[in-house]
Amino acid sequence: MENAMKRIGKGVLGLWLCALLLLLTACGSAGSRAQARTSGTGRAIQNKGSDTLVNLALAWAERYRELRPDISIAVTGGGSGTGIAALINNTVDIANASRQMKDEEIAAAQANGIDPIEFVVAIDALAIVVHPDNPISQLSIDQLADIYTGRITNWQELGGNDAPIVLLSRETNSGTHVYFLEEVVRKGDGENTDIFAPQTLLMPSSVGITSEVRRNPNAIGYDGFGYVDAAHEKLIAVAAHADTPYVMPSVATGADGSYPIARDLYMYTAGEPTGAIQEYMNWILGPEGQTIVADLGFVPLPKE
Repeated sequence: MENAMKRIGKGVLGLWLCALLLLLTACGSAGSRAQARTSGTGRAIQNKGSDTLVNLALAWAERYRELRPDISIAVTGGGSGTGIAALINNTVDIANASRQMKDEEIAAAQANGIDPIEFVVAIDALAIVVHPDNPISQLSIDQLADIYTGRITNWQELGGNDAPIVLLSRETNSGTHVYFLEEVVRKGDGENTDIFAPQTLLMPSSVGITSEVRRNPNAIGYDGFGYVDAAHEKLIAVAAHADTPYVMPSVATGADGSYPIARDLYMYTAGEPTGAIQEYMNWILGPEGQTIVADLGFVPLPKE
């Protein structure tokens, strides 16, 4: 009996020591993963988020790989919300976003041990597009708000054809959707609670908006200027107010601030970047990275 108890005691002690060893190994692995994520060493830099930014992020990654073949950068889209959620969960190095992180998102990240660091990487002129046959050529922010809330439902009310307006929007996970809701539908008024009209068609991508505008002469949508297909979409001049100038979206008008629907584009890192990630972010913000911004129809950051 005594020998049996000793054997049981040794067995329990062995299990306890194994459990302790596994715990220490897991903690060490987590620390190694965090270190690798901050420095970008030993694996591909994971970059996920905004569909507005995805083509630009891909172009950056491809060019940088030519300069640094030892660095691999994996780029995926899915929307700003998807990228930010991945950053909060510590599964990406860089989250792309066409809007700023919300306070509650920052708090959730910090609760998970992640300190998001914000970088403005480009500026985007958000274009309003219609079918080329649509006679409407200019709209004010007030008119756009009335269109997208459903207060105006027929093009005839704006001087166009007698036809119902077909509303196109990016889906709710998109940072572009959030920006358009806050700055156009709600006209930048933090106390305004207007929402998109229920008949609004939510598109999963820029391609979806382009395809619908191409085939539907009554459709109206919005998209990053760099994604506009000028051969099949008509750009609308926009005024901040009915008594202010109507301005066409372009790289120049986005840069000088005259176009009223322009917004910053962001990258967020999990803590202050070091090593390969820091070098990559510095390159994006430098002359060559910003040249690619202009090449793709976005607005480069102003030179200090």
